[in-house]
Amino acid sequence: MPMNPLRMLLLPFALLALLTTGAAAQNAKPVEVDRIIAVVNDEAITYHELRSRVFAVERQLKTQNIQLPPRDVLEKQLLERLIIDRVQTQMAKDTGTRVDDTQLDAALRRIADSNRLTLGDFRTALEKDGITWAKFREEIRDEMTIARLREREVDNRINVSEGEIDNYLANPESTAAANEELHLAHILLRLPEQASPTQLLRIRGRAEQALAQLRKGEDFAKVAASYSDATDALSGGSIGLRSLDRLPSLYAEAAQKMKPGEISEILRSPAGFHIVKVIERRGGTKLPQSLRQTLARHILIKVNELVPEAEALRKTVSLKERLDNGADFAELARLNSNDTSASKGGDLGWLYQGDTVPEFESAMDVLKIKEISQPVKTQFGYHLIQVLERRVEDVSLERKRLVARQVLRERKADEEYQEWLRQIRDRAYVEYRIEER
Repeated sequence: MPMNPLRMLLLPFALLALLTTGAAAQNAKPVEVDRIIAVVNDEAITYHELRSRVFAVERQLKTQNIQLPPRDVLEKQLLERLIIDRVQTQMAKDTGTRVDDTQLDAALRRIADSNRLTLGDFRTALEKDGITWAKFREEIRDEMTIARLREREVDNRINVSEGEIDNYLANPESTAAANEELHLAHILLRLPEQASPTQLLRIRGRAEQALAQLRKGEDFAKVAASYSDATDALSGGSIGLRSLDRLPSLYAEAAQKMKPGEISEILRSPAGFHIVKVIERRGGTKLPQSLRQTLARHILIKVNELVPEAEALRKTVSLKERLDNGADFAELARLNSNDTSASKGGDLGWLYQGDTVPEFESAMDVLKIKEISQPVKTQFGYHLIQVLERRVEDVSLERKRLVARQVLRERKADEEYQEWLRQIRDRAYVEYRIEER
């Protein structure tokens, strides 16, 4: 069959284009497209996700003046963190744990406030740093969802018996422990739930490597970022300042014998291997024998999607003016407050120190009896607060038992959390494809 003349005419041009394209392709640098680097149950983690997390963490570590670990080490640590996060968000989805847009927006406003920015300015600052607002919102939603999942799954596993409370209150060492606070940092190398002898040796070996680097004077925060499987690894492993009796028992026993700056030997728990550093020790405060109480009431105007912040503040200022002109506080609270106390005229009852959020308590503590505050902003919205009465009372046995229960729950919380993480991680199907090219 004879060839179409037009087709014959086009062939040289097509061949030339093919040859030109081939030559250009040989000279051009290869461009890596995104690829799957791990599969967690039925979801993929891509190299783009990992790279974005690495860039964000590197920026965070630099602002905290923490020496960066090698890039390959950081990538490995962050991939494990992505896997753990993905397992938790999958579990949250399966169990119906979610954070709606109203709760998310309130959290974003608090983050902006903590940076002393309006929400709009905060968004602009993020986008200047190359962080898209939609992506940041979903990352914060995931963090909140995981926190809510932990609260439901882990906190419900913590049991404090009446006998444990009796022993705590009867033990003089409990009072002594509450009278000292320690700032600790730690490194955790997590063990699988049913670790084989080979796994035990390998992970113990990594713990020894980490300890050897610390003994040579390597920065603890850098080693934590390189080795630790704990969720606080990238903040230097710091667990903050806590009284001795609120620390996990393993850490408390080791830290009691250590001076600031000292590093423990390798400690073993069901969760894995630990290394602890004492950063600071300071005298704590004993549980007081008497506590100040405040009888107060308030009006709360919440900030949400329907009531933006400017409108909530305007309404609160308007209510304050009416109160200054003789309006009845209880009546305005019943008609306007967005709190459950509205039906009681805003009455909050007798409040102990620490019963309310810090911003509320600070504003309340400086008020005179019957005085009404200016608008007070907290994470819940804007408040008008009135103090009706103050008193000092001996701490009741009921209150002492409540404090003891809180201390014992806090002591158990970290251990339970690490055990829960280990269990859900081990049950997940994880396939690594990091080496694929």
